[in-house]
Amino acid sequence: MADKQSTKPPSGTRDFLPNEIRRREHVVGVIREVYERYGFEPLETPAFENIETLLGKYGEEGNKLIFKILKRGEHEHTGEADLALRYDLTVPLARVIAQYQHEIPKFFKRYQIQPVWRADRPAKGRFREFYQCDIDSIGSRSLVIEAEQLAAVSEVLDRLGFDDFIIRLNDRRLLTALMESFEIHPREHGSVLVAIDKLDKIGVEGVKRELALRAVDQIAADAMLRIFVRESSDFDAIERMLGPKVLDDLREIVRLTEGTPARGRIRIDPSLARGLSYYTGAIMEVAVPDLAGSLGGGGRYDNLVGMFLGRDVPACGFSLGLERIIVVMTDRGMFPTDITGAVDVLVTMWEESELRGAAITLAADLRTAGLRVEIYPDPDKIARQFKYAADRRVRFVAVQGGVERAAATVTIKNLETGGQESVPRPEAAVFIARALKKES
Repeated sequence: MADKQSTKPPSGTRDFLPNEIRRREHVVGVIREVYERYGFEPLETPAFENIETLLGKYGEEGNKLIFKILKRGEHEHTGEADLALRYDLTVPLARVIAQYQHEIPKFFKRYQIQPVWRADRPAKGRFREFYQCDIDSIGSRSLVIEAEQLAAVSEVLDRLGFDDFIIRLNDRRLLTALMESFEIHPREHGSVLVAIDKLDKIGVEGVKRELALRAVDQIAADAMLRIFVRESSDFDAIERMLGPKVLDDLREIVRLTEGTPARGRIRIDPSLARGLSYYTGAIMEVAVPDLAGSLGGGGRYDNLVGMFLGRDVPACGFSLGLERIIVVMTDRGMFPTDITGAVDVLVTMWEESELRGAAITLAADLRTAGLRVEIYPDPDKIARQFKYAADRRVRFVAVQGGVERAAATVTIKNLETGGQESVPRPEAAVFIARALKKES
């Protein structure tokens, strides 16, 4: 007998059962509503891109995490790849801006909620296939852009029930200037930032080991890390070394958010690195206690679109990690209780042909009234039908047996309270709708 085939999904991916999808749709609904109120418009791009579109945009570390798609048909034997699953939503956006430059407004604001794929090592809240929820603003270098995005992200998290998040804020120019001041060769800048980006995961000693592997002088590594692990309010050493310009920009972003939902949430943090190589200015990241990694992040990338267009176009974006948000909300019990049920009413079924037809007609009338209705498909003992409804967390059961049929009534049982009431058949939908409204 052949071995039983595994039914688990591939490592780093998941199957989504109904309640999990409802939780995801709840979060996405909040995100979409908030982003549209800030003027962001929807966009979607293909799941895979030409491989040259993606390679070279994320740094050496990012290139290793791209899922490549081998050539097909007569070229399959070459073992070469010409396509790749998208790594993020930002590079595809840059391609879209270049492709449709004459069809989009001068200041283009878009949101995009789609899955991305990374050949990463799976961990709690870290997957190989996961959704990103991005906002991006194209066409302006104004710091108002960063302030607006921080406000939108803060409002999303507030609406979802987060009350303990902070948004770390830094600037890639500051990091670059620091590395130059410690005479770290420009070709090592990307890998050094990747190492520093792991500070909250592997600690100072872990970062020192990573920097040593990248041939960074120990004295330079120690001096750099002393600055990166300072409290966010202490910038004297940085200002003495680099001057105030970049820090002035960061402080201006904080000032601009004072009248927004981001007020009090932002911390200027010199240890924030973010490893992607395309950032050119402000970088941002959402942190909550007891979570390795972040709920999302982003920054300014004024040079990325130019890789496709031939001229620089200012751009800034922020990406929320949907899976991590759902993991934290599930662990903390933050989801509303009323999003778990898919059905408002179960209509019972009987042996008699006439009663079966009446059950289908009753269900149709209840649906016309806007209720979510399931029909128990098989004639069965009424106790079993009630148990099925309870197991499905259905609130009401509508019984229309022979007695009810003769009296032109419907018996409505409330499974939450245990009470039941006989109502005229034409009034059943209104009765249930009112009861649902009263309970909500």
